[in-house]
Amino acid sequence: MDASGVSAGGYHVSETTTERYGGVDVSKATLDVATWPDGEHQRFPNDPQGAGNAAAWLRARAVAGVSFEASGGYERELARALGRAGVPARREQPGEARAFARASGQRAKTDRIDAGVLARYAAQLRRPANLLAAGQDEHLEAVSRRRRQLVEMITAERNRLAAPGTDEWTRRLIERHLAELEEQLAAVEAELQRIVRADPGYRRRDALLRSVNGVGPTLSTILIASLPELGRLTRQQIAALVGLAPLNRDSGRRRGERRIIGGRGHVRTALYMPALSAVRANPVIRACYRRLRAAGKPHKVAIVACMRKLLAILNAVVRDARPWSPALGG
Repeated sequence: MDASGVSAGGYHVSETTTERYGGVDVSKATLDVATWPDGEHQRFPNDPQGAGNAAAWLRARAVAGVSFEASGGYERELARALGRAGVPARREQPGEARAFARASGQRAKTDRIDAGVLARYAAQLRRPANLLAAGQDEHLEAVSRRRRQLVEMITAERNRLAAPGTDEWTRRLIERHLAELEEQLAAVEAELQRIVRADPGYRRRDALLRSVNGVGPTLSTILIASLPELGRLTRQQIAALVGLAPLNRDSGRRRGERRIIGGRGHVRTALYMPALSAVRANPVIRACYRRLRAAGKPHKVAIVACMRKLLAILNAVVRDARPWSPALGG
């Protein structure tokens, strides 16, 4: 802690700042852009040209960081433009900035006000960027998104198939639909592998990630597509970003269970099976699991800790650009 702020969740919370920060309120048609503390504002259309102009406007003001909320996909053009322009920015969880506004006494709500709130929010927390890196393959992002959609649909259909009361006629329809979805998923995963093989940078990262025991092609491509921050954040920050940092739930004398919540759920889900595999195949993860179980921790708690340990190892491997070996530890 220093005179300008306090540490919170691994981030710096600023009381005062001389730097300029930006916020963007995203709607289907427009992008409202504001800066803090000077309060400049500009509106741009939410299309590729408008997003590029918004990114250029923020870059010209040398902002130290930009915050905007995930908005059902309407923020994608802005995210790409900011990444290409090299503007450090964060895609925030919906509702966080609104809660910050209420806590700050800001009750009124317009697009312009919301952009200003997001800029102030960025200035207060000064958190690391979590956008796609500049030049990230938009096709890779789209194919990865389609994979997530297919996995969700397959899971839903399998649950319906197993539900009591499903008659034979409905069962046949579900099975037919499942076969179609699984065929699409196979095609999508093949395309993800093709994208990775075709790009030298992706190939290098894939080789680094797959040097870790327990990591296969599926997890590697998910991390390449959905976690470009890997290697650029601390182990605590990357765990929080994925939603693997346990959060306290204490009040008075009560000590609640620590729970993981939020973050990039699809990345967290993708880490589960590799962590189970790593418990068997990776000596560092196996030692972590056995130590926790010997200490009386439940299986699920130990596996989540192993997921966090595996993510920390992967973060270090990418950061150091050095293939992993058991001698390196975790």
